[in-house]
Amino acid sequence: MSDPLTLYKLIVLYMLNRVSFPLTAAQISDFILTREYTNFLTLQQVIRELTDTGLVDARTVRNRTQLLLTKDGKQTLDFFSQQISASIRQEIDEYLKENEMELRNEVSILADYYKSTSGEYEAHLKAKEGNVTLVDLIISVPVEETAAAICDNWQKKNQEIYQYLIEQLF
Repeated sequence: MSDPLTLYKLIVLYMLNRVSFPLTAAQISDFILTREYTNFLTLQQVIRELTDTGLVDARTVRNRTQLLLTKDGKQTLDFFSQQISASIRQEIDEYLKENEMELRNEVSILADYYKSTSGEYEAHLKAKEGNVTLVDLIISVPVEETAAAICDNWQKKNQEIYQYLIEQLF
């Protein structure tokens, strides 16, 4: 392949195509940088170009950039996927298989907070499974630090909290 940037873009598109959920920029960076395919700055350029050209959608949730493959991105990958070597595709597939639950949980358990119009802080907590929302909860608190702590605890204890809610409500 003549242009390394093209290969890096195809790797990102391939990774997003192999999962049924968004991946974060950090998750993709972890895979690519750990294997020393490229450096951090080049990877940031690749992700920016993919989003600028509409091949990848990016959304920010509590300081995490989640990346999703667009229809145009899928078509581009279909056309050029053979430019990714079989060994790189296998490495990606193995990585995604070994880390699927951890990768999925990182984007399926959402927590963010913001200042409401009343002046309080609202912690917005959500747990999703695929496209199905399991829990969507907003908790109002007077202090920003409390809202941040609620979000952090949701990330750590969401399964126990969800189980408790189910037991109490059913």
